[in-house]
Amino acid sequence: MDINKIFKKDKVVIGMVHFPPLPGSPLYEDESGIKSIVERVRNDLVNLQDGGIDAVMFCNENDRPYRLHADYATVATMGRVIGEIIEEIKVPFGIDVLWDPAASIALAKATGAKFIREVLTGTYISDMGLWNTNIGDIYRYKKLLDANEVAVFFNISAEFAYNLDRRPIEEIAKSVAFSSLADVILVSGPMTGVPPTAEMLKKVRENAKVPIFINTGVNVNNVHELLQFADGVIVGTGLKKDGITWNPVDKERVKNFMKKVENLR
Repeated sequence: MDINKIFKKDKVVIGMVHFPPLPGSPLYEDESGIKSIVERVRNDLVNLQDGGIDAVMFCNENDRPYRLHADYATVATMGRVIGEIIEEIKVPFGIDVLWDPAASIALAKATGAKFIREVLTGTYISDMGLWNTNIGDIYRYKKLLDANEVAVFFNISAEFAYNLDRRPIEEIAKSVAFSSLADVILVSGPMTGVPPTAEMLKKVRENAKVPIFINTGVNVNNVHELLQFADGVIVGTGLKKDGITWNPVDKERVKNFMKKVENLR
């Protein structure tokens, strides 16, 4: 898939819209209810768009501790919230239901999202236990849903996890790009808010003949150094108030970040 048809620009910046804890997760607050989730998501969306962001991605980032399969309530609530604000979304948007590729594809199909982000290949020792993947079944489910228009962003260096595949990351990237129909390959640091190294990005870009995006840890201070080695970036923590992952999006941080990116373009 040609992702230029989705974003129509170079050095794409995707801003994260992190949902508050959802029903069924340990941190969900019953007294606040679904309306408070809608308002938080709406406010973050508005601040990202007003700050000049290129695209957004909706994710249940605060459903900690994480699970490898999404709860029905998670997918239903995310669908309701996105449905309530769908007319206010002015940029391309994506879906990431942690850590469940089938749920992400289903929600993307239902809401009209242009892309998903997931860990789709490899086997990991992780904070969530032993983490295995099944890319063949996921792509067959994608075909079953007639979701061919949904681009798939492959996170090949999963956060909070240790890949049992000890090949160098550039070899994994080359293999995934060839065998797994990746539209975009994502390179992450070891956890949310921590960037990959420039050396990692260089090696992946030289070996994988698909677009490369940075998945974690980019902020206004390192974007000029890192984004020169990638085709785009996904940013969450760096656009939040005080640089704290769980805080609301700070519109001024978005504006400052996008100014740096425009200089690179």
